[in-house]
Amino acid sequence: MQKRRLPGRRPLLLAVGAAATAAALAAGMTSAFAATVFTDDFNDGNASGWSKSGGTWAVDGSGVLHQSNAGSELARQFAGQTSWTNYSVQARVRPVSFGSSSALVGLAARSTSSTKMYRLALLGSGRAELQAVNGSSVTAIGSASLGIGAGTWYTLRIEASGSTIRGFVNGTQVAAGTNSLAGAGRIGLATAYASGSFDDVAVDSSGGGTPTTPPPTTPPPTTPGPTNPPPAGWPTPTGSQKVDATIPVSGTLDGGLKRYYGIGDGGQSESQDPMFELAAGATLRNVIIGAPAGDGVHCEGNCTLINVWWEDVGEDAATFRGGTTYTVDGGGARSASDKVFQHNGAGTVHIRNFRVENAGKLYRACGNCSTSYQRHVVIDNVVVRDTDAIAGINTNWGDTARFSRITIVDDPDRETSICVKYRGVPKGDEPTEIGEGADGVNCLYSPSDITYQ
Repeated sequence: MQKRRLPGRRPLLLAVGAAATAAALAAGMTSAFAATVFTDDFNDGNASGWSKSGGTWAVDGSGVLHQSNAGSELARQFAGQTSWTNYSVQARVRPVSFGSSSALVGLAARSTSSTKMYRLALLGSGRAELQAVNGSSVTAIGSASLGIGAGTWYTLRIEASGSTIRGFVNGTQVAAGTNSLAGAGRIGLATAYASGSFDDVAVDSSGGGTPTTPPPTTPPPTTPGPTNPPPAGWPTPTGSQKVDATIPVSGTLDGGLKRYYGIGDGGQSESQDPMFELAAGATLRNVIIGAPAGDGVHCEGNCTLINVWWEDVGEDAATFRGGTTYTVDGGGARSASDKVFQHNGAGTVHIRNFRVENAGKLYRACGNCSTSYQRHVVIDNVVVRDTDAIAGINTNWGDTARFSRITIVDDPDRETSICVKYRGVPKGDEPTEIGEGADGVNCLYSPSDITYQ
């Protein structure tokens, strides 16, 4: 499947650490997320921000970086900062051809020079090997036989925390050990007597090892904009429109409270298409989404949902995928067996003047996506009924949830959880619930913010 190319996205490089982030903000730079310090999906059509050493490199029309010279002894691209210490780097990597069983296509971390680094290599022999590379000396930290083959995409990740180095392929740890070769350094992409493709590079400054619960390095904003009473009930549709394919939205789509239905099977399948796909900056307003609704609404960048209603949530009501600021103002959702709003990208989701009924969660910050952003949610002036939890966040990534003017209806035993805390994990694993309740750091509310009726 060819990757969709989105224009105008360049490598994103952020300062590591709270002090550096604060300094960047004071200098007028914006930081949408702090745990993720670098990303590049090559959708801008170039490898700007990377430095080449050997090989023949080019970005193709689908936004994938290729190294095409299979005769090159060692071809590398480096990015990031030499001062980076504890971090994880992840990328999608596809071997195109191997010249021999020892040829490799791989990912590097803590590179202090063009020949000194930790490297997770996919070998022509079919093995994945985590290596400490120091010039011509290559020490295997660990390896696994995976049947690696040319033409297949693999997701590689290296986690470096202190002297502990771990390597993962497709979310599964294949090697781990301790090594003191390098304590800091840049990231890299590499081939040796092989050709390969690279995409979706991301660096997370939280590093490997046991997750911690740091205070948020990017203070979440307070609730913006006007507030109005949440709607008392569901609106009556002005008409109906069956939808057979995803409706793209750029600019504003005002549905005039028409009901849209017909995508997917109404279940929890992860493969369903969305009903609406919003481009960056788009607004969807005055829409009733009926069943089946597939995967609801996808926001590919900053988006605004005004007076949007979900009569029967299937997979998710809306998924926030790209951008930094998303706003849900007015409307409501019901019958969501899992969650209503899924936050996969970075930044802050604002939910206000909304009502939710019969749901698992109103909001969930993704706990096992391919990239582990720091995420925030601000929930204000919301009516909750028959819902297990209002928000779920990952405290080890610095997520925050801020609540105000929450009204919980028909819950005499106070069984609705306000803020559930999880330990986020790599893609392929399942997050662990580690607690709930206000703590002044990640879950932000006081008793006066919650009203029971």
